[in-house]
Amino acid sequence: MTPVKTYGSVDALLKLLPSAAMQNRTYADHQIPDRLKDMTTHPNPRFFDMVEYFFHRACMIVEDKLVDDLQFRKGQRLTLEQRKAKVKGILTVMEQCDHILEIAFPIKRDNGEYEMIKGYRAQHSMHRTPCKGGIRYSMDVTRDEVKALSALMTFKCACVDVPFGGAKAGIKINPKEYSDHELEKITRRFALELAKKSFIGPGIDVPAPDMGTGEREMSWIADTYAKTIGFNDINGHACVTGKPINQGGIHGRVSATGRGVFHGLENFINEANYMSMIGTTPGWGGKTFIVQGFGNVGLHTMRYLHRAGATCIGVIEHDGSIYNPQGIDPKDLEEYRIANGTIVGYPGAKAYEGEGLLYEACDILVPAAVEKVINKDNAAKIKAKIIAEAANGPTTPAADQILIERNIMVIPDLYINAGGVTVSFFEWLKNLNHVSYGRLTFKYERDSNFHLLESVQESLERRFGRVGGRIPVTPSEAFQKKIHGASEKDIVHSGLDYTMERSAKAIMKTAMKFNLGLDLRTAAYANSIEKIFTTYNEAGLTF
Repeated sequence: MTPVKTYGSVDALLKLLPSAAMQNRTYADHQIPDRLKDMTTHPNPRFFDMVEYFFHRACMIVEDKLVDDLQFRKGQRLTLEQRKAKVKGILTVMEQCDHILEIAFPIKRDNGEYEMIKGYRAQHSMHRTPCKGGIRYSMDVTRDEVKALSALMTFKCACVDVPFGGAKAGIKINPKEYSDHELEKITRRFALELAKKSFIGPGIDVPAPDMGTGEREMSWIADTYAKTIGFNDINGHACVTGKPINQGGIHGRVSATGRGVFHGLENFINEANYMSMIGTTPGWGGKTFIVQGFGNVGLHTMRYLHRAGATCIGVIEHDGSIYNPQGIDPKDLEEYRIANGTIVGYPGAKAYEGEGLLYEACDILVPAAVEKVINKDNAAKIKAKIIAEAANGPTTPAADQILIERNIMVIPDLYINAGGVTVSFFEWLKNLNHVSYGRLTFKYERDSNFHLLESVQESLERRFGRVGGRIPVTPSEAFQKKIHGASEKDIVHSGLDYTMERSAKAIMKTAMKFNLGLDLRTAAYANSIEKIFTTYNEAGLTF
């Protein structure tokens, strides 16, 4: 492996960023703030500082372009100084977190004891409404984490062209320590507190599932909103996404983030130029991968990669890791976990006993658990060629620089785990339309396809006659699968696939334009910043 270099200052960042990108800075003067100057060496930075640092790093690259673009905006006659001031001002607005709500409320436990529950909801940006972001139940929930995740959601939505602002919520509990009845009381009370402060609503703020929550909790939130403050809102159930199908959910939402990780990887893994940069071949054939975290995202990522032809050689969980260089079957592992409550002891693999499964040789590493798992102290030990950030913020800035120097491709979180928010957008639209995708066109498309086949058959018979009987026209296997028209699931999968493909091409284009090499994170942030900037510039500021 390439020797690892260490960096002691922001000057090191300027050296790391491709020289062509920095030399092309003509009048841009954006700098990393002093409070973030230790990010390149910090072993355990605050999560929000990490997001801010990545934001400022991209601003340094894209600022010149923003200033230049203002020159050609129709109806704007600004001097160079005025354009520079406007760009600087909007970038400052973009960085700030708009609102943070901290909530504390009591619940009566099933044993009669009383307990105070603390929760947060952060709305990072209202440049687009509603805001969008999940609700997580975890003992690691803090004000800083929620604030950082909301900022990441802002850039994530912009990266994949989902017209939402960024938000996030968290309740500081371990859901495994509460009964279903207690969890329902906590969830409904939290939803009511959000509603009282106008932090939830179809056009204001739309939560979704996250760590420790799922369809059940989203159903409780939707019902609570619809039965209280939203009782006269016909779009009330659009106040939250990730609901069960019966409650206005959408087919494909549960597996959406994992499927998005697969599509995100596929777009880069089939790109010969990028694969040659990291010293491997295009395509899934012969690729091995390790997944950290066997929750919803990890499971579905493992499933889709397995179907594509890659081999899972290891799975890391909080209570143990398993390893099998011959491959682990995701379906068998899921059934074992459901039956036993853990992956430990799975007969299809052995318990891992080395230094860390995270550091084993593989083609693809998928961190799908918590933030900051790859940091300054362990980045040099990573042997994977590609890191797909299925979790939010798994790589610290110090680790990010080390990985780039070592020629390891990091596909950033704000792009590759955006499948969840993309399909949430589709669910929100479905709720506003009050009709499922495909319902109005399903039969029409099916009949049209059969008429098409009949038309072809009749044309052939007119040309060649019917001697010996009718000429059979048989649809191909691929057409046979789609002859009955697109179901809601087909439409969702197609929309997600298209979204991830288009966003990947945009990231590659930006990386090439600014000569960023393997620094895909800066390219993704630059794209997001440009889109958000355009929104602020064209909409203007309210007073």
